[in-house]
Amino acid sequence: MEDTLNLRQVEAFRAVMLTGQMTTAAELMSITQPAVSRLIRDFEIATRLRLFQRRGNQIAPTQEALTLWREVDRAFVGLNRIAAVAEEIARQAAGTLRIAAMPALANGILPRFLARFLRDKPNLHASLSGLPSSMVIEAVASGQADIGYADGPLERSGFIIETRPMMAVVAIPEQHPLCERAVIHPADLEAQRMISLEPGTIFAMRVEVALSGVRRLSTLETRLSHTALTLVSEGAGIAIIDPTSASEFVERGVVVRPFGIPIDASFLAIRSANQSHSDIMGRFFREFWDFHDETIKNAGF
Repeated sequence: MEDTLNLRQVEAFRAVMLTGQMTTAAELMSITQPAVSRLIRDFEIATRLRLFQRRGNQIAPTQEALTLWREVDRAFVGLNRIAAVAEEIARQAAGTLRIAAMPALANGILPRFLARFLRDKPNLHASLSGLPSSMVIEAVASGQADIGYADGPLERSGFIIETRPMMAVVAIPEQHPLCERAVIHPADLEAQRMISLEPGTIFAMRVEVALSGVRRLSTLETRLSHTALTLVSEGAGIAIIDPTSASEFVERGVVVRPFGIPIDASFLAIRSANQSHSDIMGRFFREFWDFHDETIKNAGF
């Protein structure tokens, strides 16, 4: 005779309390009615409580059973919650995801994608930090971020790196005469007001090299690509910019054209080679690239 408490007895007690009948409880547990009766009997012995009064073929819970039921039900709610979270982890809908990205992505396409990614994952805790590229790299290297997006190149071991080849584009205010051109060449920018990113990045240096010798009306500097594009949309000038940022401003007062001189505007997606990678991280990594590529394609460049 079993005189110690076990989970199967508790399951039988819960099933009887839920259904009010031994026979229905047996169906719920996919066992026989005598098996349920034995489990309830052993449960009463283990708890030293009389839990049910038998009245012919009927049973009625005692006051002790009703009191115990509240605790059992609360415990099973907790178990069900654990099971639900486990199921969500298994289908990649729960966990933790820490993302660090350069501002050009953190202020635009990344939060848009992250919002969509989280829609069917209520138990996924995510964070998104906008940082300079050098700090993004350090965040991934130190384990403070699971995924990083930064300017390249990155000549440093210990990372898994992916990128997409992308060339810079020219962002022009609507109604500007240069909108009539299919391709913008450096000479076309003669005597134009240019909006440039502040010196200090490889991309800004490449743009300056491409425009060397071109006399500009004046230059307006800003640190962020989204600020530059907002200025373009308001007619303040023309910017040579990365296509990812430019895609956010299509049909928002900005016309985008290819630039006659190829300027690398790609970015790096980085993960630590020394850290374990969860399924949810791999899924985010893959699906963001798909979303990014589709966004660029839909923008027409």
